[in-house]
Amino acid sequence: MTELEKVEKLREKADVTFAEAKEALDNSGGDVLDALIYLENNGKVTIPAGGGFFSGADSARSTKSSSSSVNDENNKKDSGSGEEFADLMSRFGAFCLKLFNMGLSNFLEASKNGNHLFSCPVIVIIVLLFFFPITIPLFIISLFCGFRYRFTGADLGKDSVNSVMDSAAGVVDDVKKSFVENASKSDNKEDGAESGSENDNIEEE
Repeated sequence: MTELEKVEKLREKADVTFAEAKEALDNSGGDVLDALIYLENNGKVTIPAGGGFFSGADSARSTKSSSSSVNDENNKKDSGSGEEFADLMSRFGAFCLKLFNMGLSNFLEASKNGNHLFSCPVIVIIVLLFFFPITIPLFIISLFCGFRYRFTGADLGKDSVNSVMDSAAGVVDDVKKSFVENASKSDNKEDGAESGSENDNIEEE
């Protein structure tokens, strides 16, 4: 088969110009089949009827397709991880906002001897506890001084929460009572010892 016949044959199989067919044959050593594969790999060949591929080109297309699918999967993974992080940050922001609103809508009330003294938002108490740890011992001392605390609000103004505050106040009262009783017993013993000493002195005289 002459070179001209090969070019015509190649043009029959592929819709290319004479120059493109000649170039394909030159790059394929004059082999018509290799020239078709060359043209197909360079995107210059119309896919045959039935959707098949010329011999040898299917592996190249398969490799390109698998590479494309791997890239798509990697892109999906990157996109998925980015969406998960964004969703996590969104949930964290919503949680912080909920806590902030809860701190503003709930209050800690202080009273002494049944008289209301003051009330302040819970968020203020949280800030004081965070920046001034001495707030905790001051709170305990105030309980010994007769102060009582209760929470009010939709979230914290519940009996289950305030019962904890009442229990803390009850523990403080028990400690105060025990301390007073021990101090009283100690004073009585000292008074008894002094009285006995005076009686002994009178008998000796």
